[in-house]
Amino acid sequence: MDSFLSLFEQYDVAAAFWVNIQLTFWAAIWSLLLGTLLALFRISPIASLQWFGATYVNIFRNTPLTIIIAFGVLALFGQLSVSLSSDFNLNFFRLAILGLSLYHAAFVCEAIRSGVNTVPLGQAEAARAIGLSFLPAARLVILPQAFRGAIAPLGNVLIALTKNSTVAAAGSVAESAGLMKTMIEFRSDMVIPIFFTFAFGFVLIVIPIGLLTTWASKKLAVSR
Repeated sequence: MDSFLSLFEQYDVAAAFWVNIQLTFWAAIWSLLLGTLLALFRISPIASLQWFGATYVNIFRNTPLTIIIAFGVLALFGQLSVSLSSDFNLNFFRLAILGLSLYHAAFVCEAIRSGVNTVPLGQAEAARAIGLSFLPAARLVILPQAFRGAIAPLGNVLIALTKNSTVAAAGSVAESAGLMKTMIEFRSDMVIPIFFTFAFGFVLIVIPIGLLTTWASKKLAVSR
């Protein structure tokens, strides 16, 4: 036990998990904004916007996240010299957020579109009947109901994003997965305790998200 506890004196596990939480928080915001825009494209009456939204979703949803993160570091930063910060570590952190946001926006889009499918067709027809064009109808009538119907799938996307934040290690971000690898390399005699420590850490993060989104989906469900 003393040997196990000494690991926490040598390695800052809490700080590593805090990086994952920050990655999840910022990527969740940006992916929600981009995903909502893509969902509007998918349901738009303009064919070119529908094509763009569908193409984006199909490309990013079927591209491994590791490749997207690696592309940000090796291509954007390494080859094209695209820098999001003058601070070296902060630049990799922001590139990881960019990759996570672009990837999960495709799943957010589909989650919101599933919520749109729960809105009765009569709602859109009523909006057009009172003279609302597409954007006002979507903003005032369709999306508010769609978001309430999409809480559960959006919660699943958030849980996936939380776990996928460990892929940021491929982009040289010092987070929990990278720290776990380092700890195992130097303390191979403690592989199982180290693994369960990090597994339990993610359980502590993910379960409250699942419980909260389940409660919210029931609480805010639209009565039909």
